[in-house]
Amino acid sequence: MTIAEICILIACLLPIACAGLAKSKGFGKPRRLGGFDNNNPRQWLANLQGWQARAHAAQLNSFEALPIFISGVLIAERLHAPTGQIDGLAMLFLAARIGYIAAYVADRANLRSALWIIGLGASISLFFIG
Repeated sequence: MTIAEICILIACLLPIACAGLAKSKGFGKPRRLGGFDNNNPRQWLANLQGWQARAHAAQLNSFEALPIFISGVLIAERLHAPTGQIDGLAMLFLAARIGYIAAYVADRANLRSALWIIGLGASISLFFIG
């Protein structure tokens, strides 16, 4: 397994980590006291506020970022682009996404947007290396 393929796996796990952050407010509490409602999770998530709401938004955006990144890695590998370049762009994407999530949760909108652009740029670059 290449470094880029490991980055794909980690990128696929990032939305799950964001979901855990978003839902952490309600873990261990009964539903009647505001605890996580597994019978109606989307409604419960829609009522989140503050950093937990932003963690949920980061989760959704993390899912949205996956297709172009995964496709970029697979196409670059299929075209036999240099492994070091593929790995470098994949690690750049992953670092940008982790920073993006942290900036989103911390409510740092300008930094979040810059990191989103870097991640998107890394993903698009994967289609053109080689």
